[in-house]
Amino acid sequence: MNPDYMRAALELARQGLGRTSPNPAVGAVVVRDSQVVGRGFHTYAGVKHAEVLALEEASAQARGATLCVTLEPCAHQGRTPPCVEAILAAGVARVVAALEDPNPLVAGAGFRRLREAGIAVELAAEFASEAQKLNAAYVHFMRTGRPLVTLKAALTLDGKIAAPEDNVGWITSERARAHVHEMRHLSDAILTGIGTVLADDCLLTDRTGLERSRPLLRIVLDSQLRLPVASRLVAGASDDLVVVGTSAAPPERRRALEQRGVTVLLLDGPGGRTDLHGLLAHLAEQRHLSLMIEAGSKVNWAVLEAGIVDRVFFYYAPKILGGLQSLPVAGGAGRRSRREAILFRHVTLHPIPPDEFAVEAYLVKET
Repeated sequence: MNPDYMRAALELARQGLGRTSPNPAVGAVVVRDSQVVGRGFHTYAGVKHAEVLALEEASAQARGATLCVTLEPCAHQGRTPPCVEAILAAGVARVVAALEDPNPLVAGAGFRRLREAGIAVELAAEFASEAQKLNAAYVHFMRTGRPLVTLKAALTLDGKIAAPEDNVGWITSERARAHVHEMRHLSDAILTGIGTVLADDCLLTDRTGLERSRPLLRIVLDSQLRLPVASRLVAGASDDLVVVGTSAAPPERRRALEQRGVTVLLLDGPGGRTDLHGLLAHLAEQRHLSLMIEAGSKVNWAVLEAGIVDRVFFYYAPKILGGLQSLPVAGGAGRRSRREAILFRHVTLHPIPPDEFAVEAYLVKET
């Protein structure tokens, strides 16, 4: 198979990013006589899956053709009938897929059904890594049962996120901040701590202006429910704001927030803090595939120490603050020896011209 066909399918899949959750972003092309005769990509609002859209565009030319798709076609009934049935009905002769679907409801069943019907099935292994990265949150959720958690921070070269005083302005450039909003667009939920809200009166919104399959769920860790009802977060709440407190919070504060349309979760964790693992379980129940954390030094350490972070995305500016009072990216107690350091792997550097860069890395976790 000409690799350009799978590249075209992957490019189609990217057009659905941010528009498919809790489904994966999938692209498909139908190839006949070395010509692409059908194209499709999935969006949640559009309902129809990529394979069906591509087959519909190809129409009669799909018979005897090859279908290139970025993810194994589904074999189960969901909001739509199984894609394998549409493929069989169209008379496709061969299916080439970049990745087996990790969804336990599929997990090879689509391939088996196609092969049983006499259709040739191939895995384009050289594209598996790219296809998996494109749907990193979906793959992670299906394999672990919980959201992919990304800790984002903007920091100086010496690892500082705030000065002792006069923190007006931004650490990183407008270009770096625009990329942050692209990441927000690809996230189902975003989390910060009450300290950040009280200091910045932030909004935590996706300001890309791009279509989403669901609103960005905004979450505040606030054990005592101190979130001001006059804050911009509360003022803009529309079934998209969750405040996570504990049973020690005054009941009248909970009522005041709920009266303004805020969802309040009481999740008691160790040391009077909120239960971070309980929050992830709640998000998983709601099928939120990804969570982005943008918080302060204390919360950053809390989520790292709790082991809920899967990935970090740190944006570095060409600046140094120095001093012992400037806040590090992760405060708290920290680790007492270098042997106990939290480890990372699969490190990727992302240049942000002219002088900035971002570091993406995955935490090493015990299996």
